[in-house]
Amino acid sequence: MAKNEEKKIAPENAGARPVRKTQGTKKKAPVKAPKDAAGAREAHRAGEKEQKNAQKPKNKAQNANSQGKKPTARELPPKKPRSAGIDHLFADFLPPIALSAREDREEKIEREAAAQPAKRTKEKGKRAKQTAPVRVDPPMPKPQKSQEQKPARAKKQADGQKRETKLPTGKLKIVSLGGLNEIGKNMTVIEYENDMIVVDCGLGFPDDDMPGVDLVIPDTSYLEQNREKLRGIFFTHGHEDHIGAVPYVLKSLDTPLYGTRLTLGIIKNKLTEHKLPREPRFCQVKAGDTVRAGALSVEFIHVNHSIADACCLAIHTPLGTVLHTGDFKLDVTPIDGEIMDLPRLGELGKEGVLLLLCESTNAERPGHTPSEKNVGKSLGYIFDTNRDKRIVIATFSSNVHRVQQIINASASHGRKVAVTGRSMLNILSAAIELGYMNVPKDVLIDISEIRRYSPHELTLITTGSQGEPMSALYRMAFGEHQQVSLGASDLVVLSSSAIPGNEKLVGRIINELLGRGVKVLHDASMEVHVSGHACAEELKLVQALTKPRYFMPIHGEYRHLAANRDLALDLGMTPDRIFISEIGKVLEIDAAGVRFGGTVPSGIVLVDGLGVGDVGNIVLRDRKHLSEDGLIVVVASVEPDARLLLSGPEIVSRGFVYVRESESLMEEVRRVALEAMEDELRGARLDRAHLKNRVKDELSRYLYAKTKRKPMILPIIMDV
Repeated sequence: MAKNEEKKIAPENAGARPVRKTQGTKKKAPVKAPKDAAGAREAHRAGEKEQKNAQKPKNKAQNANSQGKKPTARELPPKKPRSAGIDHLFADFLPPIALSAREDREEKIEREAAAQPAKRTKEKGKRAKQTAPVRVDPPMPKPQKSQEQKPARAKKQADGQKRETKLPTGKLKIVSLGGLNEIGKNMTVIEYENDMIVVDCGLGFPDDDMPGVDLVIPDTSYLEQNREKLRGIFFTHGHEDHIGAVPYVLKSLDTPLYGTRLTLGIIKNKLTEHKLPREPRFCQVKAGDTVRAGALSVEFIHVNHSIADACCLAIHTPLGTVLHTGDFKLDVTPIDGEIMDLPRLGELGKEGVLLLLCESTNAERPGHTPSEKNVGKSLGYIFDTNRDKRIVIATFSSNVHRVQQIINASASHGRKVAVTGRSMLNILSAAIELGYMNVPKDVLIDISEIRRYSPHELTLITTGSQGEPMSALYRMAFGEHQQVSLGASDLVVLSSSAIPGNEKLVGRIINELLGRGVKVLHDASMEVHVSGHACAEELKLVQALTKPRYFMPIHGEYRHLAANRDLALDLGMTPDRIFISEIGKVLEIDAAGVRFGGTVPSGIVLVDGLGVGDVGNIVLRDRKHLSEDGLIVVVASVEPDARLLLSGPEIVSRGFVYVRESESLMEEVRRVALEAMEDELRGARLDRAHLKNRVKDELSRYLYAKTKRKPMILPIIMDV
């Protein structure tokens, strides 16, 4: 404190000062400063020594009077030694009188400090006499917390606030009505209390054991039972396995449809082929938009895929964020120039993702998915090396970027482009109308105009890359197409990969084309196709960015789901936080945790022509029976009252044996049926149902014993 006072006081008192009076001394004349610095110092020190000796008795006497006793030398604090270095520095710049004034003030400060403890002790004694003899300790001073402690304290307070905050008491349910343990038919229900949304509404293709079936769609009974909760259907993109079931679902449900511009444009074209009981409600959004749906809010986030305007969805719920990836891949050189919004996924990861629903189609493939631009390079090479051939390219109708590259390559090589296939025409017209494709002038021609051009001047874009029966490429391969007949002057490019389950169909078309002398290129021989789905490293990247608390793989067969689960385990997620579900199985999340909780009505609905749902298990069983063993029809006429057989029985065989080569067998069949009918007519009671069953049983035993086959037997008994 003396040093601080020194800095403030010394400059103010620089200069001459009057001589001070002391007890027991005479007045002295002012000391004149000597001319040299050394003499000034000696004179200053001598004068100060005399003043101190004179002041000591006075200070002791004053102290003794205040305490009521004779002062002693121990009662004064020891004098602090002075620093010669400081005196030397001041002596160089200040006159001796200024130095003396500074030292006098230092001594005064020391005396006042020494007198303070005695004064405090005296005041404390007075207070003790006036109050009760109860000891009261002064409060301990609060320690000053450093700046480093403040963040820790703030964090502790924040943690306390979190603990005090009441968690939502509602229950979040995630149910897949399609897309698990299968390819296609994607549909996911996310439900919180009285609000429900649906993500995607796709279709699937029939299996080999579904003869005559055209399409397979999810069973939406659960949605129909909870139609008052349904807030809308949200689409990730416009592929058939994500939007194909919309026309059939809207016949029984009235709900808004949310999607990007191209996705809704494709849906609108699709709905023109169906008669709906009400006008659909379309709600167009773009990447970055958020839609409120009751207690839920759905955020659209841009991703790359094999179709434009694809998005993943962040569903914000009271319990946390559920991220649904849809179908995606990480393409750093996309055709439209828009890279997947990875920064937003990283932000969601920092905010906290409760559950990640991640696609699994390519989870078994290591590495990264190649860019779509690689296909453009391959197409350029194909056009350069096959200038003398007509080029027919089959691809997915919804792959707008692929079709754009084919048109660009054709235009640069002076070729006209004709499009065939209903779905290809619908999507192409929607993409051009909405501005997602740029077609050069006079490049597109109608398929009926191809006869006006030489083969080397034409490029045909067609459907049928999956070998679908009755598709445009299928009809070309088997010589059933009205405008196109393929031969040795044609090159067919299959710019796609076979969807699991379609390998035989694709192989059949390739064999048929090669048998006609057509040159065929596919992804196994040249890079004419790249997948639109993320491979293992891209899936791990998304998981690492979002850092979900729970993980549920979707979109794929069980082997794909299991491979995606293994990727999550490799990234350090524990098995108790990973859930491989089934169609109709409910995953429940609440404040207590997560678990599987029962099932909901689910399954498949078969579409055959215009009929939806009228083909069930019994019909499929009969169709399969007919396709495997054929049919035997027994026709007869009886008189029930007279118990007479008027005509027959006649035997008709379809799909069982060739009758002309098996006449003896047919005679034996007729004899067995006749004996069974006559035996029933001779009975005490005639029952038509019992008569038919008797004929069926007798013929089934006989035919199996003779042929080891079980054809369907259909008795037709007419009363006269």
